[in-house]
Amino acid sequence: MRRWIFGGLLAGFPCLGVAQAPPGTDVFVVDLKVGAGGVVVGAPVNLTRRPGYDNQPGFAPDGRSVFYTSTRDGGPNGTTQSDIFRIDLATGRAVPFIQTPESEYSAAVIPGGREVAVIRVELDSTQRLWAFPLAGGEPRVLLPRIKPVGYQAWLDPSTVGMFVLGSPATLQVGNAATGEAKVLLADIGRAVQRSPGKRAITVSHRVSENTWWAVDVDVETAAVTPIVKLPAGADYFVWLPDRSLLTAAGSVLHRFRPGVDPDWIKVATLAGARSISRLALSPKGSQLAFVAEDAP
Repeated sequence: MRRWIFGGLLAGFPCLGVAQAPPGTDVFVVDLKVGAGGVVVGAPVNLTRRPGYDNQPGFAPDGRSVFYTSTRDGGPNGTTQSDIFRIDLATGRAVPFIQTPESEYSAAVIPGGREVAVIRVELDSTQRLWAFPLAGGEPRVLLPRIKPVGYQAWLDPSTVGMFVLGSPATLQVGNAATGEAKVLLADIGRAVQRSPGKRAITVSHRVSENTWWAVDVDVETAAVTPIVKLPAGADYFVWLPDRSLLTAAGSVLHRFRPGVDPDWIKVATLAGARSISRLALSPKGSQLAFVAEDAP
């Protein structure tokens, strides 16, 4: 039996499948207040503050802790190893959540709150979606034939939207109950989000060499609805509780309200946050986790 850990007493990846050292990054969290007057952003707190790769944050269902990927020394034959850690926001204490001989990335709690889905790079380099029970027990592979998976967004306990690597990358929607999946859209970016109030997935979609749009993709019909052109340098985004979009470019947060704003509006500049990338919103929408490069 392979060993993996749920908590205990122990103290984003760039495109998976590429044999290169990941960049040094840290996971931050910042308070948000979203209201009629706009978005009020608190002071960022660095949760990981160490050299190396800490990335891909995702909140636990109660909003009290954050899962993230941490790449550290100690892998097989002296290699680095990527595992899932969990950090308590009240105490700042981080513990391993999943540790196996394989590498795991991009943890997301499956709706229903009983399992955590991760991207696992298996020992033969196969890259698939796996589920680990929150309460402990054996993991299981989801959608065995779909690979290599890079990112995920769940609509319900059995429906998941996936960024699947390729030339070009595709958005696929999978049924975890049947193991089947279908391609909805090609030439997408790494931002994959559940669209609020719809049976749709919001992704970044390249419409020309340097132009990306946020679009909604209906999971039943594959109909594509453009939302807004992304700012230069923006990659990821999240939906806020008022159904506005929040993105980051450099160290600046921008907000867009569909049907209200003609374009993105600057919300805040996060001092000390270099090249913000991955974004994750807490269940109540009161906190934003994000990733920024390590300070030089």
